[in-house]
Amino acid sequence: WIGLVTFRNAFIGCVIGCTLGALVAAVCVRWRPLADGLMPLAVASNAVPIIALSPLLGIWLGSVSPNSKIAVVAVMTFFPTLVNVYRGLVSPSRDALQLMRSYAARERDVFLKLRAPAALPYLFNALRISTTLSMIGAVVAEFFGGPQNSLGVYIKTQAGILRTREAWAAILVACLFGIAFYLAVVLAERRATPWRRG
Repeated sequence: WIGLVTFRNAFIGCVIGCTLGALVAAVCVRWRPLADGLMPLAVASNAVPIIALSPLLGIWLGSVSPNSKIAVVAVMTFFPTLVNVYRGLVSPSRDALQLMRSYAARERDVFLKLRAPAALPYLFNALRISTTLSMIGAVVAEFFGGPQNSLGVYIKTQAGILRTREAWAAILVACLFGIAFYLAVVLAERRATPWRRG
């Protein structure tokens, strides 16, 4: 099937990028100097166009290899997840933190019982953003090389020979994959945060 390779790369890259982003955010909460250095970089990364990043990663990791596509998606999803999850982890009020510590709660308990639940809505916000970014990143990365059954290569090939109907059909497939990915995150959010319904 045309597109399954692209979706696979988008999914794997998104999982890697979001996981690393969430883990680094947790480390930043414990070590604030790291946060002070990373957050401006994370904000500035939004100005880097993916069209400029893809060929460089293709050179380093192989333009035809799926690793370069996965890396592009991972980079695109890492920084939004880092910023959102960090904001969620530091969102509990000073009073709530002081109350936990007045009960002699360990830092681990503060993280698991206060910070992590507070960060869940922020995490899912990051995941919703990342699902759309991941499909865009995977398709754009394939413009610079990939298997023939990948969406980016197919769109580029069909557009190059003026078969616009086939190119638009492939774009629609990419949209459907992105929507399915997004809806999966929305359903997971409803199950994970039932208190936010309504």
